[in-house]
Amino acid sequence: MGNSCGSYQRNNQRPKRMSEFIFAINEADLADGGKSLVEVEDRLVLIFRIGEQFFCIDDVCTHDGGTLADGNHEGYEVECPRHGARFDIRTGAALCMPAFKPTQVHECQVTEGKVFVKLS
Repeated sequence: MGNSCGSYQRNNQRPKRMSEFIFAINEADLADGGKSLVEVEDRLVLIFRIGEQFFCIDDVCTHDGGTLADGNHEGYEVECPRHGARFDIRTGAALCMPAFKPTQVHECQVTEGKVFVKLS
């Protein structure tokens, strides 16, 4: 918990250094197993919820710059809808061709029912 590889922190206090963590979505607005495309400081990111964990990655396939928002996801993987590249939402790692570079991950923090993101 609390590392910068797309993981989350849960506490009952306001996020530390509020300027680094930006509100992204209400926890209740994202169902278990769901994903949501949100804009954080002019950057499109995808937030995923797996149980009580939240993960955030850039909405970018590193193969061709396409969006991942319309791709299927299962477990900790999201698939690019254009060419089938898959990424691990915890680490951003490219899991299969045609992508070989990771997508950027961002730290999530859940506080008082709100999900905050710290852009990397």
